[in-house]
Amino acid sequence: MFVVKLAVTGAASFMGALLVGVVAMTGRQVRQSGEDVTRLEATIDSLRLAVAHAMPAKGFTPGRPNVETDFNEDVDLPTVENSAFVDPLASVVGAVHLGKQVYVAPFASIRGDEGQPIQVGDGSNVQDGAVIHALETQLEGKTVPNRTMNVGGREYAVYIGRRVSLEHQSLVHGPARIDDNVFVGMQAMVFKAQIGEGVVIEPAAKVIGVTVPPHRYVPAGETVTDQKAADKLPQITDGYAFRSLNDDVVHVNTSFAAGYADQAKEAEAALAAKIAPAPAPPTAGKKTDEPKPKSETAPKREEKKSEAKSKKADSKK
Repeated sequence: MFVVKLAVTGAASFMGALLVGVVAMTGRQVRQSGEDVTRLEATIDSLRLAVAHAMPAKGFTPGRPNVETDFNEDVDLPTVENSAFVDPLASVVGAVHLGKQVYVAPFASIRGDEGQPIQVGDGSNVQDGAVIHALETQLEGKTVPNRTMNVGGREYAVYIGRRVSLEHQSLVHGPARIDDNVFVGMQAMVFKAQIGEGVVIEPAAKVIGVTVPPHRYVPAGETVTDQKAADKLPQITDGYAFRSLNDDVVHVNTSFAAGYADQAKEAEAALAAKIAPAPAPPTAGKKTDEPKPKSETAPKREEKKSEAKSKKADSKK
């Protein structure tokens, strides 16, 4: 399945670029005759069909299953709400649940094949190059201690709440818990940590092995590994520059989830309609409804030659 996914996702990008290239090249060279226009339309329709094949609605969800190992005896497929969208160039594997209006951008990776399960709550986004992964939670059928977070009476390798933004190239590595309305900045990292509601982790900051209280922020580039330091993190006030940043980011990405899902459904509709190439244009100067003369068989040709020779001999007498 992995090879098929790579082939098809590659086809999506390649066929899209090829479509633009064909139109550009042929647009410069095509003669304005009915024959050339018909052929160009047929080419475009064929390429549209190929793109539709490579872009099903909801991307390539429900993703693909994990493999059975000694640390994961269960084989699971991701579960994805209908209003979520996973880009065809993203990867979602194993015991993962994506909530409503979740957007997973190109080259993001959510791997529920080692530590599991992974939960991504409603309205959250996992942006380009972001990674969600976790240490193994089972080994030879037994639970590995201290590898999960309990939320609402259930254990998770990684729990991402609602309206959480994981910015470009950020990393959340379980065991980890991130509560609602949290912003994790570009290239920031969360590992073996709990992040309270409304927290902002600025770009390139690292939070390891601590609990960050609600409504605090971690300054850019800072590394927090001591609980006393985590407790002293500055509070978010009305004057904080990034106080409402996550609201804007969530708005953009839930819009992406809806918009790209609609776009993909249009491609699916084109596929369902089975776009067929236009018929070949008629040969210049001839009508297509004229029957073609039947070719003569070899015996008929020999018979005619014999008749011609007899007539020629009679004329000499």
